[in-house]
Amino acid sequence: MAHDSLQDELEKLKEDLLKMGRLLQQQVDNAVKALTDKDIQLAQQVIENDDLIDAMEMDIEKRALGLIALKQPVAKDLRLIASIFRIIIDIERMADHAEDIAQAANDLYDQVYIKPLIDIPRMAAVAQDMLEKALKSFTEENYDLAMALIPLEKELDGLYDQVFNELLIYMMRDQKNIPQATALLLIAGHLERIGDHTTNIAEMVVYVLEGRRIDLNRISRERSS
Repeated sequence: MAHDSLQDELEKLKEDLLKMGRLLQQQVDNAVKALTDKDIQLAQQVIENDDLIDAMEMDIEKRALGLIALKQPVAKDLRLIASIFRIIIDIERMADHAEDIAQAANDLYDQVYIKPLIDIPRMAAVAQDMLEKALKSFTEENYDLAMALIPLEKELDGLYDQVFNELLIYMMRDQKNIPQATALLLIAGHLERIGDHTTNIAEMVVYVLEGRRIDLNRISRERSS
């Protein structure tokens, strides 16, 4: 009976972690939309909603600690709880990156963009795809779906390099472009970091299932060589 109770509580934690992840997806989408559409109200909404994610993180952490203290989980259940601790931290940090993008959207609101924003929305789309697969792989405990992040992570890194090189050309062409190009490069960096945190979630899936830690970035490099 106690084991059934533990499983019920673990399922509730996973459901709430998924809700936290869904809110994060909305935050990332809205932050980039605020940037591309120059929507200050949407940017402000993203900034304000960051507090909701912080509150969700604290609630899930408190309940997970309670399970360890009261239910004394072992083996896979304990690994699952440890993974939940790690994942909510990654989600909270990704939310911080979304908030930073929204703040940048505010800062750039009255400026004419030095170039059409094409690759940054593409980066956001790939990051969202990664996040969707990572969350689904966790809730379904799906190893193959977790490993599917490897080519997406490589694609995101490739887009970041493309943004970097293109913005560097704009900086060299005219010094007046440097402040905005720097801001756009930081935004691309936030999206690249979101991808890195997403691979952490996939790594936790493998840890839950097999009890071993892997480095998806290292595996990606090995497959490229």
